[in-house]
Amino acid sequence: MEKIQETAAFLRKQGIKEVDFGLILGSGLGELADEIQDAILIDYSDIPNWGQSTVVGHAGKLVYGTLSGKKVLALQGRFHFYEGNPLEVVTFPVRVLAELKATGIVVTNAAGGVTHGPGTLMLINDHINFTGQNPLIGENLDAFGPRFPDMTHAYDVAYQKTAHEVAEKAGITLADGVYMGYTGPTYETPAEIRFAETVGADAVGMSTVPEVIVAVHSGLRVLGISAITNHAAGKQAELNHAEVVEVTTRIKETFKTLVKSVLAEL
Repeated sequence: MEKIQETAAFLRKQGIKEVDFGLILGSGLGELADEIQDAILIDYSDIPNWGQSTVVGHAGKLVYGTLSGKKVLALQGRFHFYEGNPLEVVTFPVRVLAELKATGIVVTNAAGGVTHGPGTLMLINDHINFTGQNPLIGENLDAFGPRFPDMTHAYDVAYQKTAHEVAEKAGITLADGVYMGYTGPTYETPAEIRFAETVGADAVGMSTVPEVIVAVHSGLRVLGISAITNHAAGKQAELNHAEVVEVTTRIKETFKTLVKSVLAEL
């Protein structure tokens, strides 16, 4: 709690006051933060108790300002468990957003498609935690939420409805699906993808799940969007991160339009 409060106090001193929404921007999707007006930019390295992002496609900056009429705090790059970060570090920004009294978060990621193909934008309607980890293990932070939080509606139903209405109006194809979280950093094996499909996953990735669990525990409403960047293992010849960045670059304008339009309506 001391660390969370210290970081929130530091950010307030930098001019970060009211926050409507937090934006967690995944691989190749950070450019959305460049459109924030009256922006305050802070390097991750300058923020006390904050982690560092080491992945290509993650800029490592916090951007605060106005987007679509809402006060937003955007993370250009997240922290992953596979980078060697404890889940306390991975989810720390979500705790800080809650401490800053944000209403909700928009969580985005680049994901492998199990039932959806590359270039698809997928609204996350549920997830499967296949990491073998849970960020709430240990002492419960009672100031944020209960010991046993309900995950029935982890992804806000009203937010999903708004997203679909906005997408239809804008002529954007928006799929629905279940996101399955693995730890990485290896891509999944073909057998693991067959398993994922069998248990009902539509996309797989190496992030998002810990952040959403902590968001729900903290009382934040969640909208999740996956950019499907490649077919998952066994559904194409090989997998590489360069393709992830290339496909997100190709669909980023549609992605930005969708998120900005949804924010305007929330």
